[in-house]
Amino acid sequence: MKSTVKKARKSISKIKAPKLLSGGNPQIAKADGDAPVQAYIAAMPGWKREIGMRLDTLIERAAPGVRKAVKWNTPFYGIEGRGWFLGFHCFTRYVKVSFFRGASLRPVPPGESTQKEVRYLDIHENEELDDALIMNWITQAAKLPGWIP
Repeated sequence: MKSTVKKARKSISKIKAPKLLSGGNPQIAKADGDAPVQAYIAAMPGWKREIGMRLDTLIERAAPGVRKAVKWNTPFYGIEGRGWFLGFHCFTRYVKVSFFRGASLRPVPPGESTQKEVRYLDIHENEELDDALIMNWITQAAKLPGWIP
């Protein structure tokens, strides 16, 4: 019994927390599915983790059957056969939500991009979020043709 406990503790101690890149963005291996997205969210530092969980819940509610993956250390959300419609990423002072066809959303998300179609929503600590508006954007975005890398 004692040897089993020791082995379990030794295995757990070998599991490393994901490395945090600049701005506190978790380094998660590229993979498809919910598990790598949940690993990314679990590794988000401090208040950003709650934002990640909240976004993931809103996305699942607004786009049932959503496809998930982590690519380039960023969770991506899409619709099978139509590409990716949204991703989010940690920066030092905020979480950036990217709507890949955001210029087509109404109202248009506030953050402009150098890419014509992309629009952003930057979420800062202690900021009041309008869940209804975010869900509206997600619902609209999920119906549009997505980004295919």
